Amino acid sequence: MLEDKWSPDVVVGHARENELFETAMIPCTTTLYHWIDSGVMKTRNLDLLEKLSRNTKKNTKKARRNQRVLGPFIEERPKEIETRKSFGHWEIDTVIGSKVASDPVLLTLVERKTRYEVILKIKDKTAQAVDEAIESLRQRAGESFSQLFKTITSDNGSEFAGLHTSLQEVVNVYFTHPYASWERGTSENQHKIIRRFLPKGQPLEAICDRQCLRIQNWMNDYPRKQLGYQTPYDLFVREFHKERKGEPVVKPVSA
Repeated sequence: MLEDKWSPDVVVGHARENELFETAMIPCTTTLYHWIDSGVMKTRNLDLLEKLSRNTKKNTKKARRNQRVLGPFIEERPKEIETRKSFGHWEIDTVIGSKVASDPVLLTLVERKTRYEVILKIKDKTAQAVDEAIESLRQRAGESFSQLFKTITSDNGSEFAGLHTSLQEVVNVYFTHPYASWERGTSENQHKIIRRFLPKGQPLEAICDRQCLRIQNWMNDYPRKQLGYQTPYDLFVREFHKERKGEPVVKPVSA
């Protein structure tokens, strides 16, 4: 928990799923949290970012109507995407460091079913920088791009103004409503993990691509409770292999 920054629940679940110890030797998650609360372990509550930052209040806010129309609204997105049963549906967002306009930002993409994360450092929070990064990603993926990316859901920020136009021939892009971060809940949860390594307010100028890759790899190798304590990387590879074997691929609808 201290060295690899795993949560108590992930430690317990991973140990059980992989039979690392005899069952009787593995405590339940509640017991492990109790040991931490009691101070009998080196790990303290201050080391558990998820425990300290978790918000248990229900979100009762209503989405505001879009004033800026960049493309199809999220309500036009196929309902089956909400179930996370199909692969290739992504959420895109940016993570800022300082509030200086010239400071670089991180462009993040997360696949909804597997929680696989892609982190790209871009020069600034502009549509041009986002478009260039997506085009680079598209070139790197080559012919596999349409198998990996079937839909992308974005917020209504001006930095994503070119997404629908540039990708409409290959990917359906949908946009959420203003002040409705819960409509991209997967992305929001992933950002909480990124903030463990890059706290708010920290300039990103000095963050190199290797550091971004290190954070990305940590996230993709982190067992998740909602994935049955499997890692996003393992599930992503498995789902991609299914696509390559010729299973049906949903083609984007022409604009």
